Amino acid sequence: MSALTRGLAAGAVGTTVLNAVTYADMLLRGRPESEAPGQTVDALVDRLGTEIPGSRAERGNRRTALGALSGTATGLAVGVVTSVLHRRGYRVPGLLGGAATGALAMAATDGSMAALGVSDPRDWAAGDWVADAVPHLSYGLATHATVEALSPQAGDVRRTPASAGLVGRSFLLGLATGGRSSLALAPVLTDARPDGAGTAAKLAAAAAVVGEVVMDKQPATPDRTAPGPLGGRVVGGFAGAATLAARDGSAPTAPAAAGALGALASSFGGLAWRRYASSRRGPFAGDLPAALVEDGVSVVLALVACLPGRRGQRVAVVG
Repeated sequence: MSALTRGLAAGAVGTTVLNAVTYADMLLRGRPESEAPGQTVDALVDRLGTEIPGSRAERGNRRTALGALSGTATGLAVGVVTSVLHRRGYRVPGLLGGAATGALAMAATDGSMAALGVSDPRDWAAGDWVADAVPHLSYGLATHATVEALSPQAGDVRRTPASAGLVGRSFLLGLATGGRSSLALAPVLTDARPDGAGTAAKLAAAAAVVGEVVMDKQPATPDRTAPGPLGGRVVGGFAGAATLAARDGSAPTAPAAAGALGALASSFGGLAWRRYASSRRGPFAGDLPAALVEDGVSVVLALVACLPGRRGQRVAVVG
């Protein structure tokens, strides 16, 4: 069974459980059906500048159907994402994994409503949060349990647990990424496996690093701790460390978390260093010398993190 098929099956199970919990809540509390799916459809139709065809009754029926189908599509999509992550080695066990899956589905649903202006979760009362969280938690537990029950399958990669050394190197790579976000590509640049990254990928990665080193010195470069740049660095630390773990043949969960943490810490630490150096006198005073020092430190950290194991490790495939 492929990751896609397993994810669709798990998403279908989770969606069924979510609907059952929702209808049970309606039965117990005597509350009406939520208008949020229909309102989301209305907002999306308005945003697209179109309309639902048919008579008034037909439009109402189609609106209800579209709302239900959008919820089903979200449930299936999150199931597929969960299955793919599971296949790649991101396996959070038990209740924690179910809660994480439910949180992902809840974020997808509530995020779309907030983006379309249907509802603002910041204005919800505690009861609203509970009414939304319980069905999604049920969905997450059911979906995660189904993915677990259908695994492992032929073709799945069985990765060894990450060593303490790999987690430490992942943290160093995260520190490097917090300094220069393009250094998340260091595992690609240093890949020496026969079937690893090709020349074109390495040239593109090198160009990205050089470009950032140049752009970092420009006055118009945005603050690295602003939400967008900071998020990019944290995601880069996460992805770079996951790539490093995959190259090593190890499970990526702990290394990826260490990489994200390192990137977060270094983003603020690097900014503090630049501000400190700019306010002092001496050989490294001023923003440009401080930036060059940061360039060097970031590159060294990336090399220390990525040069070991650059030829890769063998991984077992479940048959």
